[in-house]
Amino acid sequence: MLKVQGLNVSIGPIPIIREASLAVNEGEMCGLIGRNGAGKTTLIRALMGALPASGKAELGHLDLLALPAHRRAGHGVGYMPEDRRLVPEFTVEENIRLPTWATQADGVDARLEWIFSIMPEVARFARRRALELSGGQQKMVALARALMAGTRILLLDEPFEGLAPALARRLGEVLANLKSEGVSVLIAESNEAHVLDLLARAYFIERGSVTDKKL
Repeated sequence: MLKVQGLNVSIGPIPIIREASLAVNEGEMCGLIGRNGAGKTTLIRALMGALPASGKAELGHLDLLALPAHRRAGHGVGYMPEDRRLVPEFTVEENIRLPTWATQADGVDARLEWIFSIMPEVARFARRRALELSGGQQKMVALARALMAGTRILLLDEPFEGLAPALARRLGEVLANLKSEGVSVLIAESNEAHVLDLLARAYFIERGSVTDKKL
């Protein structure tokens, strides 16, 4: 599904990601584990086109790095940033639908209904504005938005960070349910314990270098 080889990312003159390679198979949930500052967010942002990168990143037979950033969501890539990045004045439903306004995807209403079926708590506050939600609730909305675009793969950056234990358990349940839906997922986390039960395998990142580890 996703294959990254020899990825290099620099911010200004400073190299951050060095010859990173990883793969996520179809329907597989993989981890990208590393402490804060190790390069997790930089790697995922590069895959989304928010940072320039060299090397290879292929989604199936599609060359992601050759695509303009604004076209990547249209090829089934969903992204949940660490800081949520919701539009505060938009309603929850508007935030979830936002990627499809750019991609002009088909079947949006059916996709939204499916998301609400697996995340009923999000459906309950669909008409509320994002700024009225707690940080944990906003995390759930950010995941729902990623699911709207991510028909092929989800890139989740620190989804459990800052969540209260009850919400963390609930988020884990939602992610576990995605396994049966055949969604491919790459989860970046600083704490392996949060996601250990969810993952088929994990990659570890330290100072921008990625190593593979079987769980």
